[in-house]
Amino acid sequence: MRAGPAGADPQGTSTLGSFTGGQLRRLGSVAGLSRADVETYAQVLTDALGPEAERPLDLPPPTRTFLSDDHTPVEFSLSFKAGAAPAMRVLVEPGCGATGLADNGRAGLEAIRTMARRWHFATDALDDILDLFLPPAPQGPLALWCALELRPGGVPGVKVYLNPAAGGEERSAATVREALRRLGYHRAFDSLPPGSGYPFFALDLGGWAEPRVKVYLYHDHLTSGEAQGLSRMDSGPVPSAVEGFFHTAAGLGPDAGGLDRRPGQSCHSFTDLGTARPSGFTLYIPVRDYVRHDGEALTRASRVLHHHGMDPSVLERAMAALTERRPEDGTGLIAYLALAHQGDQPPRVTAYLSSEAYAVRPPAVETVRQPVPVA
Repeated sequence: MRAGPAGADPQGTSTLGSFTGGQLRRLGSVAGLSRADVETYAQVLTDALGPEAERPLDLPPPTRTFLSDDHTPVEFSLSFKAGAAPAMRVLVEPGCGATGLADNGRAGLEAIRTMARRWHFATDALDDILDLFLPPAPQGPLALWCALELRPGGVPGVKVYLNPAAGGEERSAATVREALRRLGYHRAFDSLPPGSGYPFFALDLGGWAEPRVKVYLYHDHLTSGEAQGLSRMDSGPVPSAVEGFFHTAAGLGPDAGGLDRRPGQSCHSFTDLGTARPSGFTLYIPVRDYVRHDGEALTRASRVLHHHGMDPSVLERAMAALTERRPEDGTGLIAYLALAHQGDQPPRVTAYLSSEAYAVRPPAVETVRQPVPVA
């Protein structure tokens, strides 16, 4: 289904860069960024997309990227914390125009090095593990993604996402273990919970108070009981809080089964070389596969945000900033909902928002489970 009028940019722009840049500007205003900052970050996004920023939207996507369902190589997110303005992020695949994964990875790496020169940060940690994730003939669904946390002042926090299956799916676990070892986390791998795959390995680069190394896991057919046992933090979230988030985001009652469509994900972040335990835990629910349309997804997200003392109206305004279509006219604008815990900080709720530059996924016609209150 083409984006058409329902998914079109209100400003009538017609290239990948102008469409996503317009979305960034409007969403940045919702998130409280200054006009100068959003203009700076819109240019950063254009630069990261490279020549593909000028690609007309009436052409197919530059590549069948794993980053989004309609293959837009850009995704936005808002991370909420009680009593604070939301943090806005943008995820981009800099090598989206490459003809293969090897070239994709090289283009992505060059984009990261350009950012490092611009904002004066080191890439030593990334350099130490590059051969594991960017081999001469990489495999898997991605090579390198870059996420930017768009902070006031025009200097973002930079994150790099890499593919543990680059050397073969069967080597994913060994790749993650070796990457953690090289970065000084010698006992970290053994602290991870069981999973059904390793979709991402991520690094914080640049100006972070506590730079994180993050390992992501898939969890097929995840149930609420299993979800509340995934954290490996020393003083992690209360199990009932994880269970309540799972029930509301997935629309599953306490006696229902697990996620039988797209799998859940967990992320385990490491910041302390002196301990094997992760300092952070995040649970991701692919809400777009468990709702009839985005109206239901918004209802669930609003309940989660309200439960944690956060303002749901910001998310409503963010959705309106991305598209003129009604939430009921599609599904996938809200792609994931996540509940994150990091150290002794208050929990964060993150909504991952699709650009829909190329297509709007139609509402589901089959019956899906209804939302239930947060426990």
